[in-house]
Amino acid sequence: MMERWVAELIGSLAGSCTTISLVPQLLRIWRAKSARDVSLTMFSIFGTGILLWLVYGIVVGSPAVIATNAGSLVLAIAILVLSARYQHGGRIGI
Repeated sequence: MMERWVAELIGSLAGSCTTISLVPQLLRIWRAKSARDVSLTMFSIFGTGILLWLVYGIVVGSPAVIATNAGSLVLAIAILVLSARYQHGGRIGI
């Protein structure tokens, strides 16, 4: 059976990859001041999934799941806010 710390390390690395993957999209939107090709529907569903993973992490007490999904949720919200600002004139419309 795998040690708990090994499982948390693997979870931390996996979650970090997922979280970091959002940074290029966020930077692209911010620099270009455009979110023309970003799907607000996709990021809304993705953000809901991240929120549910965060709640799951809290329930099972997994620091890796909590930390990485909290970071991902912040980035996903930032992407949604910037997308709404630049793509929809400040209105979030799906």
